[in-house]
Amino acid sequence: MSGGSVRRALRQALLATALVACERPGDDRAPAGDSAGARTAAGRALPDTRDRYGIGRVATAAEVAAWDIDANPAGVGLPPGRGTHAEGAPIYAAKCASCHGPRGEGMGSGAAAYPKLVGREPRDGFPFGKDRKHVKTVGNYWPYATTVYDYIHRAMPLTAPGSLTPHEVYSLTAFLLAENEVIARDAVIDATTLRAVRMPARDRFVRDDRTGGPTFR
Repeated sequence: MSGGSVRRALRQALLATALVACERPGDDRAPAGDSAGARTAAGRALPDTRDRYGIGRVATAAEVAAWDIDANPAGVGLPPGRGTHAEGAPIYAAKCASCHGPRGEGMGSGAAAYPKLVGREPRDGFPFGKDRKHVKTVGNYWPYATTVYDYIHRAMPLTAPGSLTPHEVYSLTAFLLAENEVIARDAVIDATTLRAVRMPARDRFVRDDRTGGPTFR
């Protein structure tokens, strides 16, 4: 088997199995071979590839849930909770401003720069592909408000990603959307209202309908 084939096989095994078994004394997870409840959030059963590859075990429902935390553009996956601009302002100051600037203006330059988050310019047209001097922000470029929540929840703050509560993330999302003039400052953001927010750049993107295979480009 070639090196490339080996790598592909290993990738497939790890993706399909979800995690490699590492049972420890006192581990309260389901024992190897127990596939009960091993399903994705959408209800699809996870494949059991132990016989094929000889490694790993089927992930338990609790283990899948711990990793299955994304919220997609339609808002599927958003948790209960709420937040406002007023609630988000002190959270931003405490946990975000040191990197992104007190007003979301970004910090640093070059490869070490922390991105600018606030700014609606340019308001006319969508010149990002033609003129690279324009800086992409939440207000002028992001097509979905729901993925603002998703990104903050999964990846921020840089020093402790995933540490923010749903209330904190909703509040930060409300703060950034209001600072970018997308929503009113007194708006309450939750799973329902966030889905209804239409970003300024929403119509500038088209759905990716590529399906892969030999013709994929």
